[in-house]
Amino acid sequence: MSKKILVGVDFSDCSINALEHAMTIAVKAKASITMLWVNHLDYSKEIFSVEPKEIEIEVKRRFEEMITNYKPRLYGHGIDYVIRKGKVYKEICDVAKEIDAFLIVTGTHGSSGFEEFWIGSNANRMVSSSKLPIITIRGGVDIGTDLKRIVMPFDSTKVTRQKLPITSLLAKYFNSEVHILGLFTSSLDDIRYRIRNYTIQAEDYFKENGVRYKTVFLETDNITKVTLDYAKKIDANLISIMTEQETSTANLWLGPYAAQMVNHSPIPVLSVHPDKYKFYNG
Repeated sequence: MSKKILVGVDFSDCSINALEHAMTIAVKAKASITMLWVNHLDYSKEIFSVEPKEIEIEVKRRFEEMITNYKPRLYGHGIDYVIRKGKVYKEICDVAKEIDAFLIVTGTHGSSGFEEFWIGSNANRMVSSSKLPIITIRGGVDIGTDLKRIVMPFDSTKVTRQKLPITSLLAKYFNSEVHILGLFTSSLDDIRYRIRNYTIQAEDYFKENGVRYKTVFLETDNITKVTLDYAKKIDANLISIMTEQETSTANLWLGPYAAQMVNHSPIPVLSVHPDKYKFYNG
C-alpha cells in the first residue's frame, strides 16, 4: 500500500511552495500526494477572480491543471485532490485520517489579505489538532527542498523522544545529517542528566537506523530562539519539534513553543504531536 502525503493548497505562492516540498519528499518516500482545498467564507479575491457560486468549478480546473503538470515528476505514484467545506484545520485533520496519510505538509501564509486565514490561530490549530506529523512552511521562505540538514532540539520532557521515528525516516530518505540539540534551561543536575541521557538514546537510535548525526549542547533561557539561531547558522532545511515542550518564563511570555516556531521560523518545521499512550523505550 502506497504511503500518502496530504498537502493543504489554497493556490497562493506559499501553498505551491509547500506542494513543491511535499513532491520532493514523495519521490524519496515513493508516496502519493493528495491536495486539499477547503471552501470557507474568507477565500481570497486576489487568488480567485470568479463569482462565489463558480469557485469550486475554478478550483477543480486548477487542480486538474496541476495534476497534469506534477504527475510526471512522481514517477508513477499518484496525485489527486479533495475539495471540502468547513474549518480548514478540522478538514485537514479529518482528510488526513480518512486517506491514512503518514505526513501533512502545508503553508502558514497565504497571499496578501489571506494571511489571517493561514497564520496565527488556524495554522496553530492545525499543528495542535493533528495527530499526524505536520510540516509547516511560512510564506516567503525560499529554501531548498532537499533535506540536507535537520535540527532536532531535545528538552527534559519524556515526550521529546517521540519525534525520533519520523525524523529518522525523513533523514534516511534524504541521507540527511541530523543535528541533535541538547538544550539546558536549568542548572539542576537531574534535569541536565535527563537531557544528556535522552540525547544518548537519540544517538543510539540513529546508529541503529544508519542515520548521520552530530550532537551539540547549548545553554539557553529561550529554546525557540536558540533553536532558530542554530538552524540558521548551519543552513538547516528542517526543524523537528514536539508540539509540547518544557516551559520557561521566556517561552510563556512569548506564547506556546510550537506556535512560536510555526509562526516565526524561516525554516520548515516538522511538528510531532505527543501520544500519551506511547512511550519511547530507546
